[in-house]
Amino acid sequence: MTGSVPTTAAEVSEAARIITGAGLVEAFGHVSVRDGDGFMITATRPLGASTEEDVHYLDRDGRAAEGASDVPLEAPMHSAVYAARDDVNAICRTHSPAAVRAGARGQVPPLVHGLGGLAGELAWCGRTDLVADPEAGREIANELGGADALLIRGNGSIATGRSLGEAVVRARYLEERCLVSEGLDPEEGWRADLLEPRARWFDKETTRAWAWLRWRYGGETQASP
Repeated sequence: MTGSVPTTAAEVSEAARIITGAGLVEAFGHVSVRDGDGFMITATRPLGASTEEDVHYLDRDGRAAEGASDVPLEAPMHSAVYAARDDVNAICRTHSPAAVRAGARGQVPPLVHGLGGLAGELAWCGRTDLVADPEAGREIANELGGADALLIRGNGSIATGRSLGEAVVRARYLEERCLVSEGLDPEEGWRADLLEPRARWFDKETTRAWAWLRWRYGGETQASP
């Protein structure tokens, strides 16, 4: 699951259907993947019915082709994160319930179970408005820093990945981590000596989780990370 591989519009739309099936989005959310000097991103139409025709190509500044009217308002956020992080090749923008609650409370949930580690390193941002302009996008990129996922106080979360599959898995297990740790004190999180031996399995578990998500929600019997 390490590194990036070329990704098609069909795969981006499949990821959109998967995060819908997994309960990570309802009406709002989007998926993007780096593509050359720009990126592909899902349209504002319902993600659960997304096809490759519902995926736009945007340039590095987040500009779509002339006449595109259904590009997400928060495209500048994706553009800014890709500009700031060479290691990020995909982003899932989600609104899953437990992650929304954690963000609204200003809490970075402690890691208290192994699979919660698949979400990666977490950060929190106090922004309440949409990320609809380049300055706001840079704010989000700064708040994300070197983390893998960002909880946003007023508006869901983002999960990044070196690949599309990794971003989807991080979004799914961010929700699980937030759910399992609700009500727990941050001090109850795993110490480094507990995390280190468990973390060596995260790449293999991410590959397996992506295969399961594609089978369960994407109609695939087998996955290629």
